[in-house]
Amino acid sequence: MASRRELGSWLEPRRPASGTPAAYPGERLGRPDDGPRSLGSFGRRLVALVVDWVMALLIAGWLLRSSGLEQFGPLLVLLVENVVLVGLAGATVGHRLLGLRVETLEGRAPGLLKALIRSVLLCLAIPPLVWDADQRGLHDRWAGTLVART
Repeated sequence: MASRRELGSWLEPRRPASGTPAAYPGERLGRPDDGPRSLGSFGRRLVALVVDWVMALLIAGWLLRSSGLEQFGPLLVLLVENVVLVGLAGATVGHRLLGLRVETLEGRAPGLLKALIRSVLLCLAIPPLVWDADQRGLHDRWAGTLVART
């Protein structure tokens, strides 16, 4: 029977043929350690999400106050905001303010389909809280995206 050590885990960093671990998050994705195109830190991504959430609360409170959607309105606004802005522009308002951009692994804007997958998973709350050695949440891994600094 194979042991856990032999099988490994998707949470563990992939090791190159030399057997040495990656020196920093994003190295195995071909990203620099710091500066433009490096992976966005957890703190920056969290603040960007808080900015987007506050914006969604304000918009939902203004647009949907008497529609019966008060309970899920902010989440719906956050979903639509993420799909449209990430899909077409590569970043939400929060991302832009914090100097972040959502990209495919090749460095392009994700497009609407990948943005939809990423946004639905983001709204489920758990996938963004589980991340790998490259600091990519499940929502980014499953959508084939990452959050990079601009």
